[in-house]
Amino acid sequence: METEAKRRRGRDTRRASRTAVKMDMLPGLTHGLPYTEPLDEAQIHKIDHASMAILEEVGVDFRDPIALEQWRAAGAEVDGQRVRFDRGLIRELIATVPAHIRLHARDPEKSVDVGGRQAIFVPMTGAPYVHDLDGKRRWPTLSDLNDLHKLAHMLPALHSTAHHIVEPMDLPVAHRHLHITYSSMKHSDKTFMGMTTSGRNAEDVMAMCKILFGEEYLQDHPVVTGNVNGNSPLVWDQTMLAAMRVFVAHRQPVLCSPFVLGGANTPASVVPSVAQLNAEALSALAYTQVLNKGAPAIYGHYLSTVSMRSGAPMAGTPEISLMNFMIGQMARFYRVPWRTSNTLGGAKVFDAQSGYESATTLMAVLLAGANYIWHSAGWNEAGMHCSLPKFVVDAEQCAMGMRMAEGIRWDDFDAALAAVRDVGPGGHYLGHAHTLANFQRAFFMPELFDNNAYEQWVADGSLDVNQRGVQQARRLLHDYQEPVLDPAVDEALRDYMARRETEIPAVDALNEAY
Repeated sequence: METEAKRRRGRDTRRASRTAVKMDMLPGLTHGLPYTEPLDEAQIHKIDHASMAILEEVGVDFRDPIALEQWRAAGAEVDGQRVRFDRGLIRELIATVPAHIRLHARDPEKSVDVGGRQAIFVPMTGAPYVHDLDGKRRWPTLSDLNDLHKLAHMLPALHSTAHHIVEPMDLPVAHRHLHITYSSMKHSDKTFMGMTTSGRNAEDVMAMCKILFGEEYLQDHPVVTGNVNGNSPLVWDQTMLAAMRVFVAHRQPVLCSPFVLGGANTPASVVPSVAQLNAEALSALAYTQVLNKGAPAIYGHYLSTVSMRSGAPMAGTPEISLMNFMIGQMARFYRVPWRTSNTLGGAKVFDAQSGYESATTLMAVLLAGANYIWHSAGWNEAGMHCSLPKFVVDAEQCAMGMRMAEGIRWDDFDAALAAVRDVGPGGHYLGHAHTLANFQRAFFMPELFDNNAYEQWVADGSLDVNQRGVQQARRLLHDYQEPVLDPAVDEALRDYMARRETEIPAVDALNEAY
């Protein structure tokens, strides 16, 4: 009887372990599969030559007087706002971009690597609406942003909390960047992103990072990433360049991201679109090295195609996948880490369209070998809203994708073959020692997809994936435990925010770049 009780307790313990909320962050993704590389060597050089010709003959507008003077001093040809570059100058500059970046988190155990075969998943940002756990599409609040940072902290496959996953509409625009940065720092100890909405806002991000990590730490330790969007075709504006200068001066990595709407601001053709995007990205990468040679930077893009019927951006199209494959090859050709977007959906609700589009994108960016995989959770309605149930399901899909990208495991090959000899014809493996030792890692077991019999599904409440996502999000938020932040550091961050709020007029027009 005692033995049976022990067995029962053992089963209960194992069951509790399987159903407990798991908070440990997974290690960064390591690409173990061969990349999908549709370009041969001659085609890579053809795109490179076309991009260099665009930079030399057409040029790029840098709509910023400081950047224009710096480019003139660096040896580029400056004509008004137009900058034309000798390809030798571009190659010389991008050669100094580091091939690998170590992003240091508040918890050192959650620091991650970007570059080569190392990659991370980062949740979406920038949604002006939230699709909440009650099924309502509405304006987000700071509380919603806090909750999403908590979810990002708890979901194992997310390696960062990003920054403004949703826009906190209950705060003045001029003050949002302070609260967004604080929320990232307070509610998680993973790495995060910093706001680049102006040069001055970027300075505030750096000041808060110095409070969190220490004044001197930033010069030798990347702790925050900033995104700098280009205005395709072939324009970099003053606001983005001012923010870039702040990040690069502190040797914090920036994502140099042309904003591509294929067919609208690029040619209506895949290969020429990549050639233009490549030229845009290279011009920004080169500028980071004009500012601070050896500073970390990431070849970036936001990539969408436009419906030729309506002009609306589309997600999950075949051309987006093809362009990701090609861009991955170009980034590796220049030996720089690269960023892409993930799990993008154009659907208005979390439905089959949303899932198909997101899964197509996820598979493409993994097979393309991306390093900084942004917008990996929550994106729907072309980025207009963040769906909380989709956020947690996307994160599980990232974990599934991570297992696939890891590649084939051979470590238990001999032991498993020995099990074949033990079981023999007509037997089964369910009780074998090898199965008991390996069942948790042998095959990915999703928590949010239902694979039970129909009758069991009905007995469990007939829940669809959206409903299971809602349940999981509620459970995670209920079980959330805030990572400990030094009270003195917390007080210093709050004091800085309070001082800056008194200094910054709460009027959007006065919160300008410099």
